[in-house]
Amino acid sequence: MAALVLGRKTFQTFMASCFHSSPAVAQQPPLPQSRFFPPLEAAMLPPGTFQDRVAFITGGGTGLGRAMTTMLSHLGAQCIIASRKLEVLQQTADEISSRTGNKVIINNAAGNFVCPSENLSANAWKSISDIVLNGTAFVTLELGKRLVRSQKGAAFLAVTTIYAESGSGFVVPSAAAKAGVEALYKSLAGEWGRYGLRFNIIQPGPIRTKGAFSRLDPKGQFEAGMLSRIPTGRLGRPAEMANLASYVCSDYASWMSGAVIRFDGGEYVMMAGEFNELRMVTADQWKVMETMIRSTKGA
Repeated sequence: MAALVLGRKTFQTFMASCFHSSPAVAQQPPLPQSRFFPPLEAAMLPPGTFQDRVAFITGGGTGLGRAMTTMLSHLGAQCIIASRKLEVLQQTADEISSRTGNKVIINNAAGNFVCPSENLSANAWKSISDIVLNGTAFVTLELGKRLVRSQKGAAFLAVTTIYAESGSGFVVPSAAAKAGVEALYKSLAGEWGRYGLRFNIIQPGPIRTKGAFSRLDPKGQFEAGMLSRIPTGRLGRPAEMANLASYVCSDYASWMSGAVIRFDGGEYVMMAGEFNELRMVTADQWKVMETMIRSTKGA
């Protein structure tokens, strides 16, 4: 299939149409501090960064996978995309570029839903585990073995989530599976570096994509809560994720392996700090509290 070649203005228009599809529910406006953290969505790496390289993207037909495919294709990569829905792949492939090979590999495909753990069935657990952990392992090990035999180097990237590190209720199968993916990639980074293979992980925070939000926040009722705990005051953009993924997979990051990159606008540290809720205290309330603290005697 012929590669799609786009000029910069056309590319940015195309990126906008890919990354900002209208969701089914109204979006929450960003918080005031977000003006200090404007998203830059143009490609940060120079054209030709991935010339003569091949990118294999699982889940490349929609969402973050599509965003990463678009960016890598713009930077010169020949792209192979994989998904469970042929018609989605065909539509995306017609718009971007797909050829064969194996040089840069991104494992992005995932499955998830919210559910109280007491209601989880064995089939539900198995479904998420098979997609997230087993799917990533099978693709990584199969391609890795072929690369070792053919003595070709490659960069592998896994996309997980910030709760792979902390754990989270109501998404227990996903948390467990993604933690397993991280252990897999860190382990292979140590074992297979001698073969020219490197492995890294990105943990994105909330990034609006149709697939993820339709399953995890179908009515949009939790988005305001998400924004309140993100210090930068806004959700991430798919193009920002695509830029980071492109850098991690590029030769500019050739000394990076076994790394876990948290990319969440500060959400994780906001939730982790037990005193961070004090940001809700007003200036007048602080004055009262400071007076009380100073008047306290004893140890």
